Amino acid sequence: MSSLRLPSWWPLAALTLLAALLRLSTLDLQSLWYDEAYTPVHVFHASLGATWASYVHSENTPPLWYALEWPITRLFGTGAVALRLLSALAGTATVLVAWGIGGELAGRRAAIATTAFVATGPLFVWYSQEARAYALFVLLAALALWCCIRAIREPTSGRIWLFALSAALALLAHYFALFLLIPMILALGWAVRTGHGLGADARQQRTNPPRIGLLAPILVPVLTGAALIPLILAQGGHGTQWIGEWALVSRLEAIPQYYLTGYTGAALGHGVELLVALAVLAGVVHGLWRTLTPREERGALLALVVAVFGVLTPLLLALLGADYLAPRNLVAAMVPVSSALAIVIAARRTVWIGMALAGVVTVGFLALSIDVELSPRLQRGDWRGVARVVRESGAPSGGRSKVPPRAPNGVSTSNRRAIVTVELGAAPLEYYLAPLANLAQDARVRLSEVVETGYAPLRPSAGRPPAAGLRLTQMSDVNGLYVYRFTSSVPVTISESKLRESAITEAPHTEVLVPGSLG
Repeated sequence: MSSLRLPSWWPLAALTLLAALLRLSTLDLQSLWYDEAYTPVHVFHASLGATWASYVHSENTPPLWYALEWPITRLFGTGAVALRLLSALAGTATVLVAWGIGGELAGRRAAIATTAFVATGPLFVWYSQEARAYALFVLLAALALWCCIRAIREPTSGRIWLFALSAALALLAHYFALFLLIPMILALGWAVRTGHGLGADARQQRTNPPRIGLLAPILVPVLTGAALIPLILAQGGHGTQWIGEWALVSRLEAIPQYYLTGYTGAALGHGVELLVALAVLAGVVHGLWRTLTPREERGALLALVVAVFGVLTPLLLALLGADYLAPRNLVAAMVPVSSALAIVIAARRTVWIGMALAGVVTVGFLALSIDVELSPRLQRGDWRGVARVVRESGAPSGGRSKVPPRAPNGVSTSNRRAIVTVELGAAPLEYYLAPLANLAQDARVRLSEVVETGYAPLRPSAGRPPAAGLRLTQMSDVNGLYVYRFTSSVPVTISESKLRESAITEAPHTEVLVPGSLG
């Protein structure tokens, strides 16, 4: 009786299934945070033209993700699952591409390890569950890298065209794709010019080097980048001011931390980060000690060059004054990082020990990804929970109602609530408590309830009524987000500036939200 043998692709199938479970099974678990909620609240409209007008003046990302996401919301609505579905599918598809990258660079062992790192990496899982362009950016940048490696190995017209088209799509997904594509194009140009490929047939390629004219398709991403320049100028770096407020040194420290423990690594503490780093370091040291094969050396070097260029170029620009260096913008560079690590850790000459060490790293990544799903303190801020507390605390926060009358002096006679919140809470609360709107500057309103929300550090004055006649009637802690409720049996008149001054948090930016009819 012949023994039962699994097909050669079973690790890819198993890891893809695991990746899909990690990403798709908990899409609605976490609350939407500011950036995610901002899109359905302020960018997407029933009309594609109105959506485009809002997008140009409120976003700072190329249009591809929005062009794909808008029809999804038209078909399936703007619930968390619908908003995040595209990212989850892109994140799962990246696992398939990772297999191709590892296999092309260094063979089956590198393919398995690369795929395992991408499937379970907490950073990749995190952005696969975020309704923003990052997961699509990761997928298309990884696809461009795979096509580039294939073209370097065998520079045919078809392979170079595939690279050119995938590179153009990556640019349409995120501007930082440029920093990853430049070393790919240079490496491909060098391979075409000299005939030095990545494969075992490199000697034959040097004997019969391909024609330099094969590089004509590279004009596609070049022209795509040029076409994006007017959009970049129109967007004008909108919404990137927070980057300059974050110390550059802290951002640089966050890059390896994000890769090792995910976006919420700080909440885990440096001990967990060190444990994961030690596992990775042990694998790298062991792999280098056993020495790499020539193919593994070439593959690891190419992946490392792409990753380093993708990180150091925006760093250099930041030092020169064009500072857009945020760790999240570097997430696609973590795919070639994963490939380089996988090649070294699982190198052929490490035999079973290298694969075992790659397994240890994978288990560590998987444990961290699962921990995020189980621990609210590691998740996105629970603004959905805050909205639930606000909604249940008393007076209605909107709904179908007549526009309240206004007194001759412009003071609203409504006796509804105002919500004073940190800036990062505004869009989520508008999403979960619609209809809400920003209270106009210098406006005065009559209110019987003020709800203040925020996060630590809180001001010493937190809990002090924002106006005479109001008293503190509720304090709630919603997984690290605080809700203070002040009420009065008789409506009180209060100004927008006074409400801002009463914010419970020390965060520099606050907003005042009122029912849409008052905004």
